[in-house]
Amino acid sequence: MTRIISGHYRGRRLTVPEGRDIRPTTDRMRERLFSMLTHSRYPAMQDAKVADLFAGTGALGLEALSRGAAHVTFVEKARASLACIKGNIETLKAQDACTLMPLDASILPPAKEAFDIIFMDPPYRQDLVSPTLSTVLEGHWLAAGGVIVCEMATDDTSELPSSLQILDDRRQGQQRVIFLTHA
Repeated sequence: MTRIISGHYRGRRLTVPEGRDIRPTTDRMRERLFSMLTHSRYPAMQDAKVADLFAGTGALGLEALSRGAAHVTFVEKARASLACIKGNIETLKAQDACTLMPLDASILPPAKEAFDIIFMDPPYRQDLVSPTLSTVLEGHWLAAGGVIVCEMATDDTSELPSSLQILDDRRQGQQRVIFLTHA
């Protein structure tokens, strides 16, 4: 079961598609991520513009919305995940604060607006971290002072663009989460 941890939608359950194609960020890891994001070196969640790339169930973006984000843009290409995200948004009655983009997050178009916080949780071990970070930067998706929260496998050895710096690097089980900003 996946649920919203805190905020306006606290305790609300989210639908997760059947099968092994989806690997939602655990409640424990989401709680840890959002606790870290309250640190002053990160953009404020309140009224933030958030992107959730490889959105899966939409849990990260919806957690951000629950905690005060102004708007969340979900990027996902899998049909089952798109239907799941749409259903979760409807369950929370959050349609006005959400945009759903049915795209491959590793090949993004130029951004219409920059985002304060970008969550990025690509499928593990498919070499998607580097190309996605490059397309985020080339498309001007990350706002000045913004942060990218990137989840990957602990054994992922992806090259990070030199124009990004690591603010934090945390590991939990098979998950590694890095917090990145403009260098």
